[in-house]
Amino acid sequence: KWLPQIQEISSALAQLDVLAGFAENARLHSHVCPDICDDGVLKIDDGRHPVLEQSMIGNPFVPNDTELEGKQQQIAVITGPNMAGKSTYLRQIGLSVILAQVGSYVPAKKATIGVVDKLFTRVGASDNLAGGESTFLVEMNETANILNNSTKNSLIILDEIGRGTSTFDGLSLAWSITEYLHNNKSCKARTLFATHYHELIKLGDELPQCFNMNIQVKEYKNEVIFLRKIQEGGASKSYGIHVAELAGIP
Repeated sequence: KWLPQIQEISSALAQLDVLAGFAENARLHSHVCPDICDDGVLKIDDGRHPVLEQSMIGNPFVPNDTELEGKQQQIAVITGPNMAGKSTYLRQIGLSVILAQVGSYVPAKKATIGVVDKLFTRVGASDNLAGGESTFLVEMNETANILNNSTKNSLIILDEIGRGTSTFDGLSLAWSITEYLHNNKSCKARTLFATHYHELIKLGDELPQCFNMNIQVKEYKNEVIFLRKIQEGGASKSYGIHVAELAGIP
């Protein structure tokens, strides 16, 4: 007969345990209380990756700012070298949004996070051979799901689109998908799009609510130094040959 009471107490203790974990994590790692709003603003000052920064022993994590909203700065096209930190930047923003909406503090100096109804990601490469789906078809299936189900209150994180097919096919898809997200009034979702198609930089000039960002690097004595800092504007190179050399390709 005590089963309902035990279940109720267990549920309360579980909730208390989660909230205590949030509080301890915030205290130990200097997280801040985000301002939650409903006007679509996503502004993070000195944002960090909550997991990666704890594993970088001896190398301080480089924080970065983010500012998105649905009217002036809806779509950020992010270019820059391989290995520079584009994927880390995308993931830390997604994680901060999730943390804020589940009631946690976030790894940043200051944050204003507009409510997100759905968070979509298109990241990585994988296939479904058992289902007869190639890597590229899986990528297109995921992208189609995003385009057909996102709203103006959504957040979309795209880490490369169109790389599983020919260069011109992939570029055409990436270009038209960006235009669709910008022009389709039923969508208009806040979007972060990391790409190596540098031609997409032109969209920052052609689309009013699209803008360019890139990860800083410095070239010194035939070496590339990754500064991990994001800045306005587009990048002109991806340094793929340099990364191949780092990997040991003869």
